[in-house]
Amino acid sequence: MKNFIEEFKTFALRGNVVDLAVAVVIGTAFAKITSSLVENIIMPALGVLLGGINFSDYAFTLGQSTISYGVFLQAIIEFILIAFAVFLLVKVINKVKGALALAEEKKVAESQPPSEEVLLLREIRDSLRR
Repeated sequence: MKNFIEEFKTFALRGNVVDLAVAVVIGTAFAKITSSLVENIIMPALGVLLGGINFSDYAFTLGQSTISYGVFLQAIIEFILIAFAVFLLVKVINKVKGALALAEEKKVAESQPPSEEVLLLREIRDSLRR
């Protein structure tokens, strides 16, 4: 039993599992933020632009059941808007990462002494100027 507990402890505290747990928690929090953005800001504004249409009110009765197809339409629209918001966020993050990586590469390139070829080319250039 003690060996089983040690094995489980090793598994549970492995770096990938902890990273995954953090990702799930952050993802859940981000999902709440994006859902709130869509439900409380974008959808009401879209409703105003469409003349006060609320898709979730669309339904019809079939026998004793109510088919709420408007709720389904609302969910599709919310999914598209959330996917678009995530796309824009990832696009901005990638642009910032690219700019940071470029700045880091430039900094590294400036801190290194020039190669023998560059020094030789500079000597040739300077000789030609004289």
